[in-house]
Amino acid sequence: MSSRLDASGVTSDGAAWLASAGTYPRSTLGFWEERPEAPVVLPCGAVFDVVSAPAMFGRRMLDRLWDDGPGSGPVAVFRGRMLLFAGPGTAQRLPSLLSWEEWGAHEGRTRAVPPLVCHGTGDAVTVPAPADAPDRSPAGSRWLVAPDTRHPWLPGPEILLWAAVRAARAAVRISIFPPADQDAKVYDVSRRR
Repeated sequence: MSSRLDASGVTSDGAAWLASAGTYPRSTLGFWEERPEAPVVLPCGAVFDVVSAPAMFGRRMLDRLWDDGPGSGPVAVFRGRMLLFAGPGTAQRLPSLLSWEEWGAHEGRTRAVPPLVCHGTGDAVTVPAPADAPDRSPAGSRWLVAPDTRHPWLPGPEILLWAAVRAARAAVRISIFPPADQDAKVYDVSRRR
């Protein structure tokens, strides 16, 4: 691969890792040689899974992973969603872990976790181009944590559960006052005589 792929942080080893997910890795690498600014659709399940989160919540998850946890694997933004690359099998396991955590959680603890879309075996995702081309990238797609090795560390379902719960807790505002009774009669006492 040429050094043109290094512009956004995706190294030639990182591009080779991404391409290895597809049926024809050499064809994908050849395509990127000709058009390094082109996104590509790659299958999930064998080399990586992808957890897709709304951009703001995904950013909070990423902050938790880097500030308080082990870091992350590759991360991209595509069409307003954060794509967190995870170990194979994560897409199958994470939804049940989130469901279990919500069931066992205290009121409101994980209610702030938006539905996460998990892409695993049988699914495919569009990955941003390896070369940075902001003027031509569709809907602001780009790498936030670019793949830079042929064997990147990928978080599993437990780590992503931890990050989602921590991100949700950070988003929940805690109040010492009980919620207001919606059916209560309210009187304006500011004009008392």
